[in-house]
Order: sequence, then structure tokens, then C-alpha cells
Amino acid sequence: MDDGKPSGPKAKWWSRPSTERTGPAGPEDAMPVADGSHDAAVLNGAPAAEPAPGAGEAAPVPPPAAEPGTAAGEAVPAPAGEPFTPGPRARPLHAPDEYSTPPYGGPGPWAPAPPVQRPLPTPAHGTPVPPPHAGPSGHGTIAPAPPVHAGASVPAQPSAPGDAYPPPPLQHGAPPQPGSPPSVPQQTSQWLRYDPWGAPQQPLSHPGPAFGNDAVPRKGRRGSVLVGAMLLALVAGGIGGGIGAYVERNGGLTTVELPQAGRDSGGRAPDSVAGIAASALPGVVTLHVSGSAESGTGTGFVLDNKGHILTNNHVVAPAGSAGDITVTFSGGETAPAEIVGKDSGYDLAVVKVTGVTNLKPLQLGNSDNVQVGDPVVAIGAPFDLSNTVTAGIISAKERPITAGGEKGDGTDVSYVDALQTDAPINPGNSGGPLVDAEARVIGINSAIRAAGSGSAPEGGQSGSIGLGFAIPINQGKRVAEELINTGKATHPVIGVTLDMQFTGDGAKVGGKGAGGGSAVTADGPADKAGIATGDIITAVDGRRVHSGEELIVKIRAHRPGDRLDLRLTRDGKDLSVTLALGSASGT
Repeated sequence: MDDGKPSGPKAKWWSRPSTERTGPAGPEDAMPVADGSHDAAVLNGAPAAEPAPGAGEAAPVPPPAAEPGTAAGEAVPAPAGEPFTPGPRARPLHAPDEYSTPPYGGPGPWAPAPPVQRPLPTPAHGTPVPPPHAGPSGHGTIAPAPPVHAGASVPAQPSAPGDAYPPPPLQHGAPPQPGSPPSVPQQTSQWLRYDPWGAPQQPLSHPGPAFGNDAVPRKGRRGSVLVGAMLLALVAGGIGGGIGAYVERNGGLTTVELPQAGRDSGGRAPDSVAGIAASALPGVVTLHVSGSAESGTGTGFVLDNKGHILTNNHVVAPAGSAGDITVTFSGGETAPAEIVGKDSGYDLAVVKVTGVTNLKPLQLGNSDNVQVGDPVVAIGAPFDLSNTVTAGIISAKERPITAGGEKGDGTDVSYVDALQTDAPINPGNSGGPLVDAEARVIGINSAIRAAGSGSAPEGGQSGSIGLGFAIPINQGKRVAEELINTGKATHPVIGVTLDMQFTGDGAKVGGKGAGGGSAVTADGPADKAGIATGDIITAVDGRRVHSGEELIVKIRAHRPGDRLDLRLTRDGKDLSVTLALGSASGT
């Protein structure tokens, strides 16, 4: 390309062309080469062996094609007898420098260094390097060079016949030796003139490690490390999650065994709750009663080996005269039962089972010996939960209560001078035993006080509030004996009709009796003691009486024939009388 510079040659010794310098060649740039045998081999097509180019070294130039008519491997001889005339001038590798800057012009310290021509690096193991991108000027297209292996020399071609030695390798930048044949211009299209403006995005050399099969880009290696780390984290997380799930489901990798006390003999003190329950439970039964209109569940306890069982009248009342009663013992055995006798005034009944052996009768205590604060145990089947044991104390004695009255005529009302206890008693406990510290029966659980519903056996709201009442066993024993022996119970009476509407303090004798007759039964205990209509009875055996119900309770707490001391008020005067209790048949 003509860039306007002078084309006339200014040959100097430092501008002599070298076969290792590269650049575009043209016919006008050829220069003669001095005599010498050093370049003959190159002209004849036998390149010298040179070491493999490294970084910054020029790759060997392939030999040019032989001149027509010249055999391969032969030097071009000069005509005999004529001086050597150089052929066409060899094309210089660089255009003449009009400014004469070194090394092509005059030296000067101010002159910058010329551009350095470098071949592309030869990769390891002979991997071919793709041609770089051509710059805007059109330069930079490199013809592929033959592969050269790192550390290996280019093999020398065999010299022409008659050559004793292969031509020596060309030295980079060295002038031709004297006497050597002139070199032939070569086409060095595979070399590039360094043009910083030609390929700004494609450097002639690649920084960093050489490309090859063993060289891995740093970015790719870093990505591989990150991928491996992520896979390792996923595997570790999966293993950890599996171990955690196993530990959660199976309670750990090892079996956990907690310390525990050994088994004891099972013995308990006889006066402890456990000892009392163990002694009393075999004699307690559960009754399931069904009738034509209703059914119910209650409790009872064995009185003797003949199969007599004591319970409440309101427990067996649903059976009527043709209902069924089934008795279930503490061991689970069952047997049918039938009613022997019952009394609504005392709220007691006796049933009997037959064909049952190994019965465990409970021992009866003496309710007159009971003191407030004595420990007691209640056993029963609250809400049909058989063999339930609760414990408490005696909260009070001689607590007058009335229960029943559903019929409205008073025939089903029971009057009890009861023992009060805080042992939990619930519906289903009725008829069960209340036992003392020696497992002796001191009462029959019959009624509870429910919040806001008054006192009633098994009545009111469900659940115990710590107010339970039991019929004293002394009264229960007498009534049970009468029911077993005669089928009926007798009630002690004084022979008067009371005014139940009286609101004053005490029990007032009414004005008229049943059927319009006198309120005082003729020839009855009260008539014989001098009690008259309108008298107000205020005490029985020294204990105050505040109502007609209390008077009945106090009287029924005794047996017929017992003598009682009564205090009364008549026309504002206090009187004292003594009488013997009469007897009346119960219902």
C-alpha cells in the first residue's frame, strides 16, 4: 500500500532484510542479498532446523517455491567467469523510513522504539490457533502455520544431493555470512506487521496461561467448584433431614430408659384409704334396674351369705312390680335379683340374689359412735362407673333432711336424721356404703345437695358439691331386719297431726286431723301424755326442734316403744311431757 512515503531505497546495513522478519511483501520491495553459503539452503528449499518458537520468538518461515527450471535442493549457480550479479532486489520487510529513525534511520535518543512484530503464540501439544480477527485496515489475517510442539524442534528437510552438511539454522536478526548464496525473497503472508489500529479487539498474543487440553479457564473452574459445593450442601441437607426425621419419629438413635421404682408387695395399712377400699370392695354391688316406664343405676352392699342386699328405695322404685333388677358384683359376675321389701319413709329396700356363692358381706358399724371429723370412704357406681372410691370426713351428725315427694301426697317423702359427709357422692352412689377407718358400714349414701336445687336423694343438678348425706346404719339395720323378716318396716309415732304450714319456731300440733277429726289421736301416745291441739313442741330429748319435718326426723330416728322427753309451749307457757312411742306400718 502506498502511504505517500518515498519509495527510493536507502540501503544500510541495519536495514538488511531478514528471513525471520514478517510483513507484507511486494515486487518493488525486493533487495539483493550478499554472497554467502548460509542462505543457499533456504533458496534451494531446505530450511534449517530451528528450535520451537517460544513467547516473543518468530515462527520458522516455510521455504518458497523453487524457480522454474531449478531442481529442488539445488542452488542457483552464477555464470562461469562472470561476477555475481544479484537477481531482482529482495522486497524489504519494512518500508523505508523517511525520518531515519532507528533501527531504520539515524540513531537518536529521542526516537521511539519501532513497533515490535510478534507471531501468535504456538499452543501446547500442537493445537492449531484460529486466525485472529482482521482489523479495519485489512491487515492481520494470518495464514495458519504448521503445528509446532512445545520443546520440539522443526525437523530439517533433507539437503540436496552433494551437500555434506545440512544448512545451519538461520539466526534471528543476524546478517548473512560472507560467501553464502543470496537468499530468495519469500512470501511471508503468515506474518503480520504490528498495527495497533488494525485489530483493537483482537490482540496478537493472549495473556494468561496457554490454551490446551490441560489448561482450564479460571472462571469455568470456579463455576465447577460452586456447583460441587451446592451439590454437597444438598446431599448433606438431605442426609441431615433424614436423620432428623428418624430421630423425631423414633425418639432418638438410642433407646431411652428412665429410672423407675421397683414393684412393691402391694400391701397397704388396713386403715388407709387403699386398705379400706381393698377390704370393702368385694361386698359392694351395682344394680341395674329397668321397668315399664324408666330405668336407673344404683349401688348396694351385701348383708349376709343368704344373698340379701341393702340399697335405697328410690334405686329399685323404677322396677315397680314387674321390672327387672340385675346385680353386678365387684369381680364382674352378674345375677338377677328380686325385691324382698322396701319402705319409702326410710328410703330403704332389700333385694335378694340366689344361686351365688362366695359372697362377701360387709361388717356393720355403730353410727352412734361416729364423731364429726372421722375419716370415711364412700363406694359406689356414680354415673354407672362401678367400684368408684371417694374419701372424706364426717362433716356433721343428725342433719334432718327430707327427700322424695314426687307423688304430692306425702306418701313418698322420706325423713332422715342423716350423717353429713364431704366425700364426693354423685348420682349412682345411692344405696352404697359409707364406711369408717375399719371398713365398717356406718351409713347408707342416700342424698346430695345440689347447687340451687334444695336437698333431694339423687335429685337436683348432677355432680357433687361436697354435701352428701347418708342414713345412719343404726336406723338402716333396724329397717333392713324388719324388711327381711316381715317384708315391711314399722314407724315410731306419737299420735298427732302436725300443721306443716306453721312458720314459727317449733312443730305445731294441728287443729284437725285426717278426715276432719281431732289432730290428737285418741288413746295415742300424745293423748296419754296430755298433749292438746295447738301445742308447739320445741325440743325432743333436749334437742331443739324448729319445724314439723325436724320433729318427724327426730322421732323416726328411734324405735317404736322408745320413751321420749318432749318440751312444748301452750298459751305462752313451757311444759314438759314424757311418752312412749307407738308403731305404724310403713309404705
